[in-house]
Amino acid sequence: MAKHEIKLGIYCSADEEITSALDMEALEKVALGESKAIVWKTHKKITSPEGEALIKKDIEEHGLDRIVVLDRSQRANPDMFNFGDNIFVEQVPFRELVVWTHEPNDEDTQMLAEDYLRMFAAKMGSVKPAEAAEYEGDMSRKILVIGGGVSGLRTALQSAKCGFEVELVEKEDHLGGHAARWKTTFPTKEPYTKIVDNNIDELIGEVDAHDKINVHLSTKVKRISGAPGFFQATLKNGTVAEPIQIGSIVQATGWKPYNAKKLGHLGYGVKNVITNIQMEDMIAKDAIVRPSDNKAPESIAFIQCAGSRDKEHLPYCSAVCCRVSLKHAMLVREKYPDTKIFVIYKDIRSPGQYELFYQNAQNDPAFFFTKGEVAEVKELANGGLIIDVDETLLGEAISIEADMLVLATGMVPTTLVEDTVMDVGEETPADAPVEEEEDLNDGKKASSSAEVGARILNLTYRQGSDLPTLKYGFPDSHFICFPYETRRTAIFAAGTVRAPMDIAQATTDANGAALKAVQAINMLDKGMGLHPRSRDLSFPDFFLQRCTQCKRCTEDCPFGALDEDEKGTPKPNTTRCRRCGTCMGACPERIINFDNFSVPMGNAMIKAIEVPEELEEKPRIIAFMCENDALPALEAAAAKRLKFNPWVRIIPVRCLGSVNLVWITNCLDNGMDGIMMLGCKHGDDYQCHFVKGSELAQYRMGNAQEKLQQMALEEERVIVDSIAIDEWEKAIKVIEDYSEVIEEIGANPFKDF
Repeated sequence: MAKHEIKLGIYCSADEEITSALDMEALEKVALGESKAIVWKTHKKITSPEGEALIKKDIEEHGLDRIVVLDRSQRANPDMFNFGDNIFVEQVPFRELVVWTHEPNDEDTQMLAEDYLRMFAAKMGSVKPAEAAEYEGDMSRKILVIGGGVSGLRTALQSAKCGFEVELVEKEDHLGGHAARWKTTFPTKEPYTKIVDNNIDELIGEVDAHDKINVHLSTKVKRISGAPGFFQATLKNGTVAEPIQIGSIVQATGWKPYNAKKLGHLGYGVKNVITNIQMEDMIAKDAIVRPSDNKAPESIAFIQCAGSRDKEHLPYCSAVCCRVSLKHAMLVREKYPDTKIFVIYKDIRSPGQYELFYQNAQNDPAFFFTKGEVAEVKELANGGLIIDVDETLLGEAISIEADMLVLATGMVPTTLVEDTVMDVGEETPADAPVEEEEDLNDGKKASSSAEVGARILNLTYRQGSDLPTLKYGFPDSHFICFPYETRRTAIFAAGTVRAPMDIAQATTDANGAALKAVQAINMLDKGMGLHPRSRDLSFPDFFLQRCTQCKRCTEDCPFGALDEDEKGTPKPNTTRCRRCGTCMGACPERIINFDNFSVPMGNAMIKAIEVPEELEEKPRIIAFMCENDALPALEAAAAKRLKFNPWVRIIPVRCLGSVNLVWITNCLDNGMDGIMMLGCKHGDDYQCHFVKGSELAQYRMGNAQEKLQQMALEEERVIVDSIAIDEWEKAIKVIEDYSEVIEEIGANPFKDF
């Protein structure tokens, strides 16, 4: 097949800001000469409806299929220049990377501008518009919701209201989860001071009555195989297994109480010391009595953060415990008006309108609140208790005598597989016999990074049977920017399995998860990628004839998009892919490329840069910058008109994990003096949009360092750093500091070869 001859048009904004800073005639010469554009035009405001119309007219007249616009970052104008699927448009941040950040009418600034023109024109020669993926078989538009508590019920109902069929799976013989046992809940309307009845029965009724929701009680998920849109889920009810095809999944399996048997230092094990869950059951039965003698208590103490915010137990706040204790105390006062209430807290957390709820409790003269640390709980002969409290607001230790003590134990996600949870019914550690585990990977070797899951989803992924979890056991997600996302494409977490929250928050959370599940199916049906490259039509192409079965791509993929055959050859799961390019960066044979993002593309951009001779003393530094954090941070600095070194040329990448080692080698071979790899932050609270791309780039630096040693070059020639999206000052500092390093160590000795 003959190679397609591209027709490139280059358009530059030509207002006074740009024309007073750059030699426009020189740019035109580069565009029509070296860059081989057939059209070069300027416009006072190219990024405008008038500029868009100008380009559209040229497309029709000259048959242009590649457009380079030199003006602002695409982030500034994301909806501009959409000329159809076959017209590839690149908006070059000309103001951010050149005009705003470098001296006007300066030789170095002009060289920088011309290099960017060459680089992005060269990119156009190596990319083509991606085409939507084609799937074999019919894609399912069903949504599987696992968990029939508040968040699961609400997710199912909202998904069904959007017109989608829902399979709702609940392992118990009834819907409602924990909330089904609660008579009351926190205030839901003004004046936000009074406890209200729990309306869980109404919600259950709506779900049961909806004709698009199929409820499976006393059912578990035995196995989920396949990929989004084509998930094959096997549901197990007793000995009966039912296979169904699923489009997307929401895990809303909720929480369990923290194992109170670990709280002996707070008195658990003593007869009249109970947990907040036990208190809730007493309230539901209208039987608030001391366990030791079934008598009404004349005084009750509540210990907040019982096991929470404690590095020896649960380091995090369980979010609702304070309000739960306030609710319990108020209900006790309603039943027994003379009962005294003592609340011992680290901090009372009752945010938003719930502050009014807290204030209402404070106004009750029978309530005694004290901040402090519980030193000891002692049992009296009459069954009463003495609670010794240190570090109080009074500045001295106090002792509180009470008939009963309630421990506000925390919330643990059902995804946690440690012995930190208690069975809700028996208040003892869960010790039910475990069914013999099925080989979910059909006998194939699992990834070395596979995680042990709670066996809820029972996925056939190489990386593990369930959602990867964070350090506290909650499903792994980019929780700051994208709270519902997980590392399993089109599988979302909602409610208390994702983070501690109350019923109102779980309801809102479920609404969001339902929309994500619906969006996932709609976008996948069009062949599009999901977060964070939403609507991306590209998909990596594998030239398997040269594959050496090294397994680096299958091991490194953050989203489990690649399986292996018996020989170790990658088997792509198209709808699992998030288009990050981590596999492309991993491949030593360079056989993985996207239509619009590839190893040849990067090489073309590198080779397009003019490298001055050593005697000119104009070093060249390449910065591969993550398009999600590092580059936006630099653009934010540019908007503040902060300057940085004109030696630096920036190549945006989807993720730092997509940078292939050959790009580093080619930079050095082409005489670049330094290479910077700037990506998202990573670590325990990672912010990498593609989970571990930045971390992998840091790890792969070992290979880069070996290459530097082979070439007898200094290690400082290549550095990796991380920049969060709000660290615009750091973006400038990293570039400036590294420029000084390159100036100190001198030119790349391969520069003149």
